[in-house]
Parts: sequence; C-alpha cells; structure tokens
Amino acid sequence: MGQQDLEIHELVAKIERGEIRLPEMQRQYVWKAPRVRDLLDSLYRGYPSGTILTWETDESIATREFSVEQSDNGGHRYQLLLDGQQRLTSLSAILRGEPINVRGRKRPIDVLFNLEHPDTLEIVSEVDEDSDDTDVDSTDDEFADATEDELLKRFDKMAFVVATNKLAALPHWVSVIEVFRENSDAPFLKQAGITSMDDPRYDKYTQRLKRLRDIKKYNYRVHILERDKSYEEVTEIFVRVNSLGTKLRSSDLALAQITATWRNSLKTFQMFENECRKQGFDFELALHLKNMIAFATGQSRFKTVASLTQDALETAWMDAKSGMDFALNFLRSNVGIDNSALLSSPFIMITLAYYGHTKGYELTPTEEQQLRYWVLMANAKARYSRGSSETFLDQDIAAIRKGGNVQALIQSLRTQVGRLEILPEDLENRNSRSAYFKTMFLAFRKDGACDWRDQLIISLKHTNTKHRLEFHHIFPQDLLKGLEKNLINDICNMAFLGGRTNKKISNKPPEEYLPQIIDKNGEAALTRQQIPTNPELWPIDQYKRFLAERRRLVANRLNEFLEHAKIDALREEVTV
Repeated sequence: MGQQDLEIHELVAKIERGEIRLPEMQRQYVWKAPRVRDLLDSLYRGYPSGTILTWETDESIATREFSVEQSDNGGHRYQLLLDGQQRLTSLSAILRGEPINVRGRKRPIDVLFNLEHPDTLEIVSEVDEDSDDTDVDSTDDEFADATEDELLKRFDKMAFVVATNKLAALPHWVSVIEVFRENSDAPFLKQAGITSMDDPRYDKYTQRLKRLRDIKKYNYRVHILERDKSYEEVTEIFVRVNSLGTKLRSSDLALAQITATWRNSLKTFQMFENECRKQGFDFELALHLKNMIAFATGQSRFKTVASLTQDALETAWMDAKSGMDFALNFLRSNVGIDNSALLSSPFIMITLAYYGHTKGYELTPTEEQQLRYWVLMANAKARYSRGSSETFLDQDIAAIRKGGNVQALIQSLRTQVGRLEILPEDLENRNSRSAYFKTMFLAFRKDGACDWRDQLIISLKHTNTKHRLEFHHIFPQDLLKGLEKNLINDICNMAFLGGRTNKKISNKPPEEYLPQIIDKNGEAALTRQQIPTNPELWPIDQYKRFLAERRRLVANRLNEFLEHAKIDALREEVTV
C-alpha cells in the first residue's frame, strides 16, 4: 500500500478538478454542521484528524456524485475515495465557499470564528454518534435548552460556532468562509473596530487569522490501495475500515455490499428515490434498500445481504419498487397522507408495500378500509418509533408472509401499545415531532382548518413564505418565559397557520387576538383546530388550564377521527 502526504488545499483542488471521486459503495454526505465546526476547531488547534484512504484502479468503476461541485477530468485517471469523504466534503465546502448538495437540495454551511476566543479549550464537544440524520443547517443541538444570555456566554468560550445571524452581527465573530475567500485581514479588523496597528488587539487578531488560514496547509496522510486489488476485496476493506472508525449505519455498509454484487445499481436506486421525492415522499435511500431486502429475504435486516446474488437483488428490487408504488398511491389517495413529513416512521411504507405485493394488489373493500385504519392508527401510535423498530417491522412482515390479514397487524399494534384509545394525558410533554401532532394535522385538515387570513386549507404543499405552513404558538413563547421549555412547546399550544398570519400575530396575548379571529371568521376558525373558545382560558395566568382543556378536546377529536376509519371498515365488512 502506497502513501503520500497532501495538504488540505491540494486535496480540495483534486476534488474540484475531479481527480478524486466517490465509488458508488460510498454513503451520502451525512455530517451535521456542529461536526464541521468541531473539525475546524481540531485542525485550528493542530489536533490529529485521521488519515485518508483511496484506491487507484484500472477497472471501470461506477461512481456517485460528491456533495460539492466537481469538474469533468476528461476521462483521465482518478483515485476513488474510500475513507475521509465527510471531512474532505466539509473542507471543500468551507474553503471554496460553496453550498452542500444534500439529496437534491443545496444548503449553505458556514461557521463563525471568534477572534476573542480563549487561548485554552474550555468547552469539550459532545457528539451524538447515534444520530446520522443529514442536517447541515442544524445549529448546536447541545445548547438547545439554553437562554440567549447563556448561549452568548458559552459561545464566547469557543473558537468556532455554527453561524447565526445574531452572532454574525457581533464585531469579533467572522465568517470562516469569508476569511478563506479574502486574503487581506483589513475587512475583519475594520469590522472589529481596529483602526490602528497600535491597537493591542491588532497583533492578536492578525495572528489568529493567519492560524485559521493555515488550516489549508494541514497535512493529511493519504494511503493508496494497490491497483491489483479487486472491487470485492476493496469493498470488504471499505466495510471493515468504516466499521472500526466513525460509526456507519448498517444501510451504508449494506449499500457497499449490494453495489459490489450488482454493479452500477446505485443510479437505479437514486432514480426511484428522486421519483418518490417529487411526489412529496422524501425518503432516504436506506428505506428503499431495506424494502428491497424485505422482498428478497422476508425480513428487513441487512445481515444476509452479502449472500444475495445479483439476480436475486434485481428481482427483489423490481418487486419492491412495485410495492412502494402501491404504498405511495394508497397512502396519498386512500389515507390522505400526501407527504412523508406526516409519517411517524417511514417503515409504514414497507409494511404497506409488502402487504400489497402479497395480496397481488387485489384488495376487497373490507381489506382496503381495514388497511386504511391500520395505517392511521399505526402512525398515530408510532408503531415503528418505539423500542426496536426493526423487530416490530419484522413481526408485521412475518405475519403477512404467513397469510395474516390486516386484523393481525391491528392486534400486534394493540399488544404493543396496550390500548388504541388516546387519552388527554398521552398528549402531555409532546413536541412537534410527536406522532400525535402529525395526526392532529390530519384530523384538523379533514375538518377544513384554514389559515385565519387567506383562508387556505392547511397544507404542507403551500409555496411562498406568506402561505407556507408554520406551527403557531397560541400562547406566544415570549409571554411564557420562566416555564419549562417542553411546557411552552407543548403540541396543545400549537396551531397550524401560514407564515404571514403567524408573523402578524407575533407575540400578542391570546386574549387580545383570539376575539378578533372570532369576530372575523367565527368560532369555527378555532374549533376546527380544537382551540377552546372560552375567554376565561385565554389570559396568560390561565395557560395550564388552557392546555388541560385543549388536550381534552384534541384527544376526543383524534379518537373520533381514528374511530371513524374503524367504523367505515366494520360497515364495509357487514355490507360485503
């Protein structure tokens, strides 16, 4: 195995020129912005930052796109990057000042540098290794519960922070992208209020800016695998290296094994992934791979993927794709769920797809009604978001495979959650990510809930920031300071409104603006979202009474909404 030392700016240039490419076995870019922040901090302090692994080969190997722009190198020889993608993609975006392209969406990624940072490291980063969700826009999650004053005090102890508008406006915080883009220190010194070399901050700031720019000169040791290694052997090396290093999801390792067996398959998977995204169902590739494995093996885990032949994979993919088409159509047309954001877990799609396939896509009216009820109830009760989700998914797949009907799926759900009825206390301490919140949206939309100004029915598909759906705090956050955050952001303090209406209400107390809403639109504007119309519950000091009453109203409505689907199913069963 050969090796060479290359500075970061040389590696970034090679990526830009297309001299380093990604084999299709690689996963997508998954780092959150705080990980990029921590990488920059480590490089700035001269800490070790791992090595890079590449492979030079004479084989014609299928590749996948970087999340940063690359030139076509005209067919010249290039190296395939096996380890170091997340670091080099992040550094390319920062040094080149370009956005990251993640699943068809371009997102900027910027980090701010503190010219007044302490000389010693005072805050140790905590990285959640179990979270692989891509969200380059995310801010520092470890500070989510802090007040604004606490944030500023903590940030002042750090050298790098994910960019925010408030911090960027402060004179001693500068954009890392701008520092790499600008060779002169003058703009940053001027921003900091330094007008003379006699200013005691002049030397400190210029030295720190130089040290920041010197990150480009950091040397990475690049290990290069020999040309005589086969694709299969390199795949095994990739799996082992990534299993021992930064945590890789099982789906990422499975993709490497699948593409080793079925060459050039990534483009096939990505094409269908994009088709689903255009329909409003933005699922990660991992879901489609798990669906394929379920069709190939009758269970959803990737442990047997290496033993599958190309023919088996291709056959399973065609069946899985047909099954997913059925699931998408059923969800959208029969259930009324037209966006993946309304699902408590995408695993519901696999069960739907497998059921439709097993039944030969021939359902009786009774089966259709029962299946619709199961989807709504499994979604509301978060069937696949409790405990071991794969275990519950495999239970349902096994039940279907053995000839079980929808009633078997409903019984498994009842066994898991204990009861299907929703009680007011079930809604306590739930935030906007809760499955119950998604079901609230479905129920309110069915009742014709509208924005209070433009009268548009609530929808996730509205365009333009004026109409785009937002979660409105009925009791504004500013007026609830001092309460626990989970109490302020309780789903029963939330209504669904367009952006312009939400902004117009701003931080007005409910006893001021709710009467105006009723005068203009009638009480139905509130009752369609189960908002109490009793004015005695609207003063700020009655907030907890308001929550209790709305929980009662919402729980009753959700039970009615879900029970209606069940009654429809029973009615059809009797009729048939």
